[in-house]
Amino acid sequence: MTARASRLDHAGSGSRVRHRTRIGTRLLATVAVGALTMGAAQGSAPADDSAPQRGGSPFTGLSAHQGPVLAVKFDNARGARPHTGLAEADIVYVEKVEGGMSRLMGVYSSKLPRYVGPVRSARESDVELLRQFGRPALAYSGVRSSLNKMLTHSPLYARSHGRLPGAYFRSNSRPAPHNLFVHPKAVLRSAPRADHATDIGFRFGRAPAGGTPATTRTVRYASASHTFRWSPQQRRWLASFDGAPARSTSGAQLGAKTIVIQHVNMPPSRYKDVNGAATPYIKTVGSGWATVLRGGKAYKTHWKRSSAEGGTSFTLSDGRRMPFAPGQVWMVYADR
Repeated sequence: MTARASRLDHAGSGSRVRHRTRIGTRLLATVAVGALTMGAAQGSAPADDSAPQRGGSPFTGLSAHQGPVLAVKFDNARGARPHTGLAEADIVYVEKVEGGMSRLMGVYSSKLPRYVGPVRSARESDVELLRQFGRPALAYSGVRSSLNKMLTHSPLYARSHGRLPGAYFRSNSRPAPHNLFVHPKAVLRSAPRADHATDIGFRFGRAPAGGTPATTRTVRYASASHTFRWSPQQRRWLASFDGAPARSTSGAQLGAKTIVIQHVNMPPSRYKDVNGAATPYIKTVGSGWATVLRGGKAYKTHWKRSSAEGGTSFTLSDGRRMPFAPGQVWMVYADR
């Protein structure tokens, strides 16, 4: 409107038009100043939680082409480190397994590395966890025979090393069983109908007001520890496993701008390993408390997931959704 009025004034349409133009210009300037003032006052407020931001990945909040979803189970024993391709995952899950050890799961959609690994076996609760992605593909080394039928008949595109051997290879750089790697594109070619990335409940935006200053958080299982230290220089949380920096094969330390420590129940499942130890069943459907780490602060939130087909919401005490920092997200499951 101002531009049009300026053109009329330039054409000499009379003093009345010029008067309206000056009034309109002052009014627009006043509105603009007010909007800037309001924005500054609300700059630390969480974003609207009605829907994920348009144009961004629902997994990272970054602008990216969203392809089909692939989940890969990673070995996390000492002999399996460093990891390859984990830094390129949209989401990294840290899971407790039998014996108090841990496994990792990388979820990919935005980027597909040439190969990733080392790959290890899946677990029963992975089916419940992955249902929020619709019907994704899952790459893993195998499972116990008692679990194989349940997994292959699950609503996932289960693509194990035994079922799709051409997608996997063994590396000579480390001993078995920590030397199995997979080509993500080969797995997805075998699952052309795998669902693409959709909303799983994550929200991204500016850090909210409040939070508690934090520099370090550790989640321990009986035989594994996972520590996250805030790096002001890198502006992200750097990960360590069992007291040593968690690194990729490039030498860079793994970590993310957002770490979610989600407290869940992990009772014994109906399946056991070769030594008779029961595998924990990670219950990701339900509700409870979670700590969200971002920007050198810890935020207490309430998590809720009503069904396996639905995503998980993370809510602040005032009822608004907790916004994550754009980028890779780590989800770390801790005992309730």
